[in-house]
Amino acid sequence: MVPVYNDSAVPATPADESLAYIRQMLGELRGVADEKGADMLCYLLEMAYVEAGDLMSGRRALSAKKVEGNAAAGVPVQPAGKIKL
Repeated sequence: MVPVYNDSAVPATPADESLAYIRQMLGELRGVADEKGADMLCYLLEMAYVEAGDLMSGRRALSAKKVEGNAAAGVPVQPAGKIKL
């Protein structure tokens, strides 16, 4: 189940708008994954959804302190093209 946050506040900055968009898309993707029975994918999308909500609410900083070893892997991600459901 996707957690529900109070989204009554209008995003104040472009970064807030981007996070709100990302969070909305994560929620929709989670629904698609659930319909297909992809439990692990549902879990990972839920975690990303919660993280986006925490960033939006200020519970977490946008970026953790950068130290050697915690950078993203930088794996190239490309759109799959037209999605067939």
